[in-house]
Amino acid sequence: MMNANPAATGPYREWVGLLLRHRELTWEMTRREVTDRYTRQLFGPAWAVLHPILLIGIYLFLFGLVFQVRLGGTRETPLDYTSYLLAGLIPWLAVQEVLVKSGTALSSNANLVKQVVFPIELLPVKTVLASMLTFGISLAILVLYVLAKYHALHWTYALLPLLIAGQVVWTLGLAYLLSAVGAFVRDTKDVVQVLSIVIAYLMPIFYLPSFVPPQFRPILYVNPFSYLIWCYQDALYFGRFEHPWAWVATPLLALGTFALGYRFFGKMKLMFGSVL
Repeated sequence: MMNANPAATGPYREWVGLLLRHRELTWEMTRREVTDRYTRQLFGPAWAVLHPILLIGIYLFLFGLVFQVRLGGTRETPLDYTSYLLAGLIPWLAVQEVLVKSGTALSSNANLVKQVVFPIELLPVKTVLASMLTFGISLAILVLYVLAKYHALHWTYALLPLLIAGQVVWTLGLAYLLSAVGAFVRDTKDVVQVLSIVIAYLMPIFYLPSFVPPQFRPILYVNPFSYLIWCYQDALYFGRFEHPWAWVATPLLALGTFALGYRFFGKMKLMFGSVL
């Protein structure tokens, strides 16, 4: 049997080794990232639950009541519009949080970056892992909603661990890329914040692809994040492989983005201390 190409698997083996060596430090940094977020706030840690509930409520009010989008009751759209919206919106909000915060992952921790012995590769990791708290709470809201309304879950919910793993790998690659760029270009966060809002409307989150005029539909397929959203919609909404090609594209995009981001971060890290 042929051995895997060391050059191809290098970034993954190196990263796993780094994480295993510093697993306690990674856990502590992630925990502090979460707890510091709510320090000195009136509602404190309760915001971890209130924030996703309020944000989801705003989207549901806007698209479900104001625009009155109606879905459900057919084989093509088995569940209601609320379920469809949340199936795509929840993972995107988690990705968006990582994209925005990654731009300042290094500049906001300049004192750690300048320490020679500190493994700065962990800074993007804690950003990604901390984002999973809100994601998990939001996902629980969707599960409870579907159970309350339909009294059952699709078997495809069992595929969620695979999707979450792919999302983590993908967002880690993006976090390494954006944090490295953000060390040199300080307005990276602001640019990404605007682009993430635009990208959200160029994905099939708020509408079905069939709602889009045929001449503009290719935009959905050019947007790489659409494939991740389609996978989540298959698992959480359709209950079947409605978009089988997305299940091939998503892991390839995730692994490729991680390798690119981690290598780019590694090449740039020697210059971080001099620009921060």
